[in-house]
Amino acid sequence: MRGDVPLHRSLLLRLLAVSVLVSVCSIAATAWLTARSTTVAIRQEQGQALTDDARTYDTLLGYAATHPGWDGAGDVVRGLARDTGRRVTITTEQRVPLVDSDAGPPATLPARPTASIDPLHVDTVLAAASGSSLTAGSDALLPQGDLLAAVTDHIDPRAVGPFLLPRKERDTLRVAAERRAACLRSGFGAVATIAYSPSGRPVLDTRGARPYSETRCPSTVLDRPTATEAKALAALQKLVDSCLERRHESHVRLNLDFTWTRLPAAVPAQTAADDAPRGNVVPECVTGSRREQLAPYVAPPALLFLSSRGGGDISTVFDLSPENRTRIAGVAALVLLITVTASVMAGTRLSRPLRALTDAVRNMEEGRAARAEVRGKDEIGRLAAAFNAMAERRERLEELRKAMVGDVAHELRTPLSNIRGWLEAAQDGLADPDPELVSSLLEEALLLQHVIDDLQDLAVADAGELRVHAEPVDVADLLAQVATAHRGGAETAGVTLLTQADGRLQLVADPVRLRQAVGNLVSNAVRHTPPGGTVRLQARRADGDVAIDVTDTGSGIAPADLPLVFERFWRVEKSRSRRSGGSGLGLPIARKLAEAHGGSLSATSVVGEGSTFTLRLPAHGHAWESSEA
Repeated sequence: MRGDVPLHRSLLLRLLAVSVLVSVCSIAATAWLTARSTTVAIRQEQGQALTDDARTYDTLLGYAATHPGWDGAGDVVRGLARDTGRRVTITTEQRVPLVDSDAGPPATLPARPTASIDPLHVDTVLAAASGSSLTAGSDALLPQGDLLAAVTDHIDPRAVGPFLLPRKERDTLRVAAERRAACLRSGFGAVATIAYSPSGRPVLDTRGARPYSETRCPSTVLDRPTATEAKALAALQKLVDSCLERRHESHVRLNLDFTWTRLPAAVPAQTAADDAPRGNVVPECVTGSRREQLAPYVAPPALLFLSSRGGGDISTVFDLSPENRTRIAGVAALVLLITVTASVMAGTRLSRPLRALTDAVRNMEEGRAARAEVRGKDEIGRLAAAFNAMAERRERLEELRKAMVGDVAHELRTPLSNIRGWLEAAQDGLADPDPELVSSLLEEALLLQHVIDDLQDLAVADAGELRVHAEPVDVADLLAQVATAHRGGAETAGVTLLTQADGRLQLVADPVRLRQAVGNLVSNAVRHTPPGGTVRLQARRADGDVAIDVTDTGSGIAPADLPLVFERFWRVEKSRSRRSGGSGLGLPIARKLAEAHGGSLSATSVVGEGSTFTLRLPAHGHAWESSEA
């Protein structure tokens, strides 16, 4: 057993190495997947939060651009809070609350506001993230001039102030735009679409139209400002002129899209020392004048605060900071340690029963008693139970083999001893070789031949080479033949032999082998039935098969001995005396013959009343009857 220790240690080390490798790989993969999924989740959360912030900012910016105050913004704020799941609070620049989406005590405002809402000073970063009208993707809603001005002067295009057209002017411009669009479509095949600016003015998109097509479809109404626009533009012109005069800059003429054209005039001689360079004077005056003109029409600047509904600032649980990375690494190391410990324990628990099985196999190999002391109901426990059952069966077969060798020697020694003794006596002149001696020697030789034939039949059956020559057999005739062959011996023993068949039963079987099997059962029943008893042969149908019962009124078989009646050379009498006759091979041969026909042989017994041996064979009588007809 000392040579097995390195093997067991090697097996344990291999199991531990595999467990550790699998654990390391699984933990590494889990940690990597966790980090990746956490990163993606954080980015998605941050992206969604940025989108919600930008959308909230754009909505409130649009409200501020179209309303002179925040008094009616309550419904808008509550709707945004409901959609985003956050608390929306608007305050003045001094943090005095104006509108709050949640009722109850005032919100604890974060240290920094989310954004500043001022339609005259737009945060282009948030506006671009929201996909608002400041982005190029929304130019279908704005004239190109408005878009350009919004990008350069940070004024929300929705803040139109006095440029907002009344319904009458809108209808007039809409009809004119539709007529021009119809003219371009029908006359020149152009794709003409109509968009509307925040002021209500229609704008034609004539992409793909020929250069001269618009001159063929004139529209005076669309090409000049309306009365409302002219009035607002004149007021803006005065503000710009005043600004330019203060800056000692020559006047410009404003267009409806807030671009300008310089007027041919000399620059004033007196200039301020801080006026150079002067390249941005006109844009600054235009932008400042627009803000001055729009201020009465938009809401005052306010601060936007977005917080959780329960109060407090909004933050992400995992932000992949160094601390969180350390935390993830620590958790992964802890899980790895737990996994390795569990793997070591599982490997040890697995190797112990395997070592016990290995020891048991070595004992069996060396011819010693082998049992694996393994408890449990898992796969290894079931394997150990199967091994123990196999070892027990092997030991039993070895005992039977040894007993069979002794029984064969005993069965052959008796007739051979008789024959040798009588022949030596005749040779020495002590016995006369008269017909009676010859008859006795012939009887012993026949007995010896019978034992040898039985052994040969068992050997052929064990090798699976037992051949049957099947042919139609009438069961009633078969029973009658067997009864006739054994009636003389039964009458000598004082036993009555009866036969009975339920109807006409047929089999397709080997008649010689079948008579041999039934004959063995009958001879065994007659041998164990006392004088005055009865042996009955009965054929019947049983669930589609044919059953042949051989029933005696003998002493019966004890329940402990009943499973052994089909063992070779086993007899009820424990001694080897041949007073009861028989070699102990009749019943095993009968079972082998039954199995060769696809049937079975079983026994039941009641001590003191008798035994019944049932030979059950598959019925093929229908096929025989049809062929016979």
